[in-house]
Amino acid sequence: MRDSNVQSWSSDRDALTGLASEETLHARFSGWAQAAQAGERCAPVYALMLGLRRFETVNLAYGEQVGDAALVEVASRLQRFAEDELTGEWIAARLGGSNFLLAAREGCGRERWQWLAEALAEMIAKPIVNLPGGGTVRLWPRLALIRVVPNEDCSGAVDRLAETLARVQRDVAGRMLWADIDLTLAGRSVRQLEADLLGALDRDEIAIVYQPQFAADDDRLVGAEALARWQHPELGRIGAGTLFAIAERADHVAQLSHHIATRALAGAAGWPEPLRLSLNVTPADLTAASFANNIAAAVVEAGFSPDRLTLEITEQSLVSDLELSSVALTHLRDIGVRIALDDFGAGFCNFRYLKLLPLHYLKLDRVMVDDVLDDPRDLAVLRGILAMAKALDLEVIAEGIENEDQRKLVAREGCDYYQGFLRAGPISAEAFRDFAGLWRKQGNRP
Repeated sequence: MRDSNVQSWSSDRDALTGLASEETLHARFSGWAQAAQAGERCAPVYALMLGLRRFETVNLAYGEQVGDAALVEVASRLQRFAEDELTGEWIAARLGGSNFLLAAREGCGRERWQWLAEALAEMIAKPIVNLPGGGTVRLWPRLALIRVVPNEDCSGAVDRLAETLARVQRDVAGRMLWADIDLTLAGRSVRQLEADLLGALDRDEIAIVYQPQFAADDDRLVGAEALARWQHPELGRIGAGTLFAIAERADHVAQLSHHIATRALAGAAGWPEPLRLSLNVTPADLTAASFANNIAAAVVEAGFSPDRLTLEITEQSLVSDLELSSVALTHLRDIGVRIALDDFGAGFCNFRYLKLLPLHYLKLDRVMVDDVLDDPRDLAVLRGILAMAKALDLEVIAEGIENEDQRKLVAREGCDYYQGFLRAGPISAEAFRDFAGLWRKQGNRP
């Protein structure tokens, strides 16, 4: 079974399926961790564990020969899926029995990784035919998903996935579950992490960094996106996704969101006009009845003009109550706040959002531009999205711009703004003020 992506790391394979063994899996994780620690720009690592519910009944009903043939077919489908769908480095492994693991250093968001997991589950669930004896078997996959956190080794990630998969296997109705911070994180208990977070909030240790944003056509600095970072004394840097997962478990999402918004607005209060600030909105924010009033009050308290604020929402934020979200966002739009639909293209896009929400921007996920220079189909998709945005009178922001050729292409095709490591990564409030001053002195040119 071909797996050149794994072969370069080790020839150690699972004897039955030909997928990577656990030893090879650990080696790959170790290599990814070393690259990140060396300061390389690396995409996040996502992983999923796939288990086959009640697989033992296949062996009992049809015999082990049929069961083994079914496992080989599952491995083959997993391999083909990864080759077709993943763009970064990846590894597929069998963990023993009927459990499999797929891990990837993939430039995507949670929504896309979940979409990929759903698509994989559908592929695995299709009937397996031409088995020994001419039988047909249909399997019922269950999946656990994670985004691997900084400094988490392979054993920690696999343990979290295994415990989460055991939970979803016991749920007759459910098929998929995010591990997040439900169990442990790099050896720390949930209670420890919750206490750590509360202490960090009390000590004002959740830092805000700013990702500069630019006009695509002439490189004018137009503003920045605020991002939360927590430098944990033992675990190292923890990004916003994990940070909010901990806060949700501790029931302190509202407190964390308020902290980030007030800190980000305070940091941006002294920016020269017309520089804009973008804030991310969580699902918990949008479902709170006081959300719109809280944002309006925070803007007033900071002395920041609401017409220079953009709120970035994702599809995940909208799934619980689209109508309620629309009312809150419309209220904020009416006082001047602008609304962006973030991570566009990374998951399922429900076009109903474009109809019902008071949007000003579409923000393209980086996966929409990663291969646009080399893949005509990717370019065609980008052009289609831009044509749709223009028809809806929406401006478009491209994320993940890392080289000049990408910038020139998105500008030529009609993107209005961009952000990415081409010009600057996330920087502190003080560094952003210096950056903005230097950029203005240079006439908004690099």
